[in-house]
Amino acid sequence: MTRRSCAIYATGIVCAHLLIVGIALLVAQVFQTMIQERIKKEITLAENSRVLSGWINPPVPVYMQYFFFNVTNPEEFLAGQAKPRVTQMGPYTYREYRPRENVTFLENGTKIFATNPKSFVFLPEMSAGDPEVDLLTTPNIPFIAVMNEMHSYSFFVRTLVSVFIKSMGVEMFMTRTVHEFLWGFKDPLMTKLHSLKPEVDEYFGLMYKKNGTHEGEFVFHTGEKNYMDYGKIETWNGIRQMNWWSSNQSNMINGTDGSVFHTFLSRKELLYIFAADLCRSIHLAYLNDTEVKGIPAFRFAPPPDVLAAPDENPNNAGFCVPAKDCLGKGVLKVSVCREGAPIVVSFPHFYQADRKYIDAIEGMNPNKEEHETYLDLNPTTGVPIRACKRAQLNVIMKRVPGFPQTKFLNETIFPIMYVNETATIDDDSASQMKTLLLIVTMVSNFPVIIVGMGAILLLVLILLVCRNRQRKNEVKRIDFTEAFHSFATTKDDTAYTPVSNKSDDSPETQTSQPLKNGSYIAMSPVEAQKC
Repeated sequence: MTRRSCAIYATGIVCAHLLIVGIALLVAQVFQTMIQERIKKEITLAENSRVLSGWINPPVPVYMQYFFFNVTNPEEFLAGQAKPRVTQMGPYTYREYRPRENVTFLENGTKIFATNPKSFVFLPEMSAGDPEVDLLTTPNIPFIAVMNEMHSYSFFVRTLVSVFIKSMGVEMFMTRTVHEFLWGFKDPLMTKLHSLKPEVDEYFGLMYKKNGTHEGEFVFHTGEKNYMDYGKIETWNGIRQMNWWSSNQSNMINGTDGSVFHTFLSRKELLYIFAADLCRSIHLAYLNDTEVKGIPAFRFAPPPDVLAAPDENPNNAGFCVPAKDCLGKGVLKVSVCREGAPIVVSFPHFYQADRKYIDAIEGMNPNKEEHETYLDLNPTTGVPIRACKRAQLNVIMKRVPGFPQTKFLNETIFPIMYVNETATIDDDSASQMKTLLLIVTMVSNFPVIIVGMGAILLLVLILLVCRNRQRKNEVKRIDFTEAFHSFATTKDDTAYTPVSNKSDDSPETQTSQPLKNGSYIAMSPVEAQKC
């Protein structure tokens, strides 16, 4: 056996083994299952987990942007002469720090307790103004809250309270600096209430006492028992279910806090987030595939049915408190968890809300690019690559008998401000993520690589066989050519001996001339033997 034949046989054997092994591994999904199980064990909140430190001290920078709606025609609006006209102010940008504290493992490491205090640092280079200088005219929320509380009192009492408040110089609209309105100021009406009811704070601000404080005590699942439970909230402030809303489903605490999600996400599933500031859980649905810093991601966003009216989504009937006291599409009244204040939440500029709310305020311009809430999640690891949480705070303004300031008012959901909380994975974390995904891809596709090598060797084998056959045909052709050439050369040298009638009796002739057989014609010269 020649070396060429040995090479062909060896290539065929290796090719067959690679194809058989590769296809078997591909069908059995051995490597895919192996890498998935490894990732499920690695991405947990266990004590020795690699992701725990990043969960406790997130490396990704978070920015909180505040936008305010400045009212330019308060007198005309209160007189019933025009609908309110607002202009947007901002953004006023703050860097948000949110480390987890008091981290404690529970139940053999299957659950983890933590608080999540948030602190804010102003970033003038990313802001459109100075919050301590810029003045803002906006509805007087403490006054509106007091009027709302007076509904259960008689008309006479409401009138007395109205006269008393008027004597204090308190109006339906107030003008304060952005900083005061955001972080707190000593309000004259609240100060008076504090003297009557000490439990009432004399300061008011949308973010008052929220810089350096947390939203409650959480217990999370670590994902040790079931990777699908990774990061899910077990309890919030010691409860598994709220009691504010009018149905058990609405009171459920579902999902995570939005910072982590389980691995191997599907486009068909709904993701649940408990938002303490919204006093409820919301769900997000798959929107589209995207890419952030070279990392593939699924974009999830709240679908329209999250804030749909009960006639469109019956599951939302439980958020009507009291029962059947419901607002329209795109808004949610959260007075039950805001100490009775007539507060309503929505998406910015009433995005995805009923048109009547948009048309009631001059200056509303909802659009998807600026006002949609979404999460871009890597489907393999469940890690948020980019997040934009956008929510608007509104107040209900309406006619209240006994308060003459409201006599021309129709019920209006008045926008106060909205937030844009954003986070995008940093470059170092993105580089580590891409390296991890490359390893996962290579290991998962190792059977494909084996099959590919087998296919390449199969092509090499076919090439070798064809070349070998071609060489054999060339050898046969060369042998035939040489034989034909030899035959032609021999024919030219052949002597034909003629038949002679002459007597050979002469001794001289016999001696000097070789004897020839006159009756035999040779194809080549033949020399007669001597006797």
